[in-house]
Amino acid sequence: MEDAPPMITAATLSIGDEILLGQSRDSNAPWIARRMLDLGVTMVAHAAVGDDRDVIASTLRDLARRAGIVISTGGLGPTADDLTREALTDVVDPGCAAIEDPAALAEVEAWFTGRGRPMPPGNRAQARRPPSARSLTNDHGTAPGLHARIDGTDIFCLPGPPREMHPMFERCVAPIASASGTGAVPMRLLHACGLGESEFAQRLGALMDRHREILVGTTASGGIVTARIRARHGGSAAEAAVASAALAVRAAWHPFVFGEGGTTLAESVGVLLRERGQTVAVAESCTGGLLAARLVDPPGASHWFRGGWMTYANERKVEDLGVPADLIARHGAVSREVALAMADGARRRAGADWALSTTGVAGPDGGTAEKPVGLVWIGIAGPTGNTTVHALRVPGDRAMIRDRTVLAALQRLRLRILSALGPADAGGGGMPDPLLLWEVPPGDRGDGAPLGAPR
Repeated sequence: MEDAPPMITAATLSIGDEILLGQSRDSNAPWIARRMLDLGVTMVAHAAVGDDRDVIASTLRDLARRAGIVISTGGLGPTADDLTREALTDVVDPGCAAIEDPAALAEVEAWFTGRGRPMPPGNRAQARRPPSARSLTNDHGTAPGLHARIDGTDIFCLPGPPREMHPMFERCVAPIASASGTGAVPMRLLHACGLGESEFAQRLGALMDRHREILVGTTASGGIVTARIRARHGGSAAEAAVASAALAVRAAWHPFVFGEGGTTLAESVGVLLRERGQTVAVAESCTGGLLAARLVDPPGASHWFRGGWMTYANERKVEDLGVPADLIARHGAVSREVALAMADGARRRAGADWALSTTGVAGPDGGTAEKPVGLVWIGIAGPTGNTTVHALRVPGDRAMIRDRTVLAALQRLRLRILSALGPADAGGGGMPDPLLLWEVPPGDRGDGAPLGAPR
């Protein structure tokens, strides 16, 4: 790989009691981090502080020692708790008071005049800046930004509202960051489902060594584990190295990787179905329509999604899907047998190639020693006439149980379509069928039949 250019680093600071206390979601810092990555600037730190002048000042000093560019957002309003201007003055012009910037004041006044309103006296404070700083024009609001330098570090203070912050960043910060950066840093995101984050990480082994030129990290969210693969700088060699690392991650995580970038699990299933000219239907009980909702999220779902049934009551299972009433009486609605019958009935009545069924105990009530909260059965009926079933023991509250059931059902369907897993007569060539996350090992049911076996 070619020699890497000097690395420029950046840090962000989110200011405001509402951010610190979790009352408002901080969308600014993630947005800035993504843009900095595009510009070839490495993020090294992020901090969030409340509306406290001394704390803001000390945090700015600390971040300026650690990064070449520091970007704060928030605290530039006209009220008494907007203290960013004073805190920045303490940092770059200690012992001095902020001064009024005539040009900035004219811009604030013009903003109100253009809307036919008098400027409230409090907004005059927004035109103040440290003596050594410069004001940044705000074309979308009343709060001018600020730019100052201390010991070689550029400090930018931008307004908090994204509609004001984004254009000011692009106009004032991006050119400096771009001139200092290495160019767009190659990065790939690979998404997988079916194992826990620790097991996925273990499979990566030395790929996650933080001393490597290509950095690989993992993030878990909502049952999905994402591998973040990025270079430390830009360049064609870095792009090739990231691509190579992505192939290595795919191999280590096979067959659980379902997508890249912004691809969802439902989208990956839809692509497979459309490529094969196949369709799917659903029969839901415990998921209550959530599975169907996920399947129709991707654009173009009408090409491969036939529809489904939300058979929460037993009568609906019988009347809508043709599940025998005596089957429910003998085994209960939450059972292997009923999951199989629901999937068969949905596939047959929808005229689909595939059908998924879900039935379980989502809680918080209704569980028993034999059928505890979190016990779920997933049925998969396929075009070759065989139906498979998978039992789950899903941890978490009601929402988590339903959401994780949907993930497991979609991943199981994806693997069946690919024939990468499953019994020989499901097209898997007799390949071993490793358990997905939350699945119950064969034999745990106590009836001697292996899970996933064809009926």
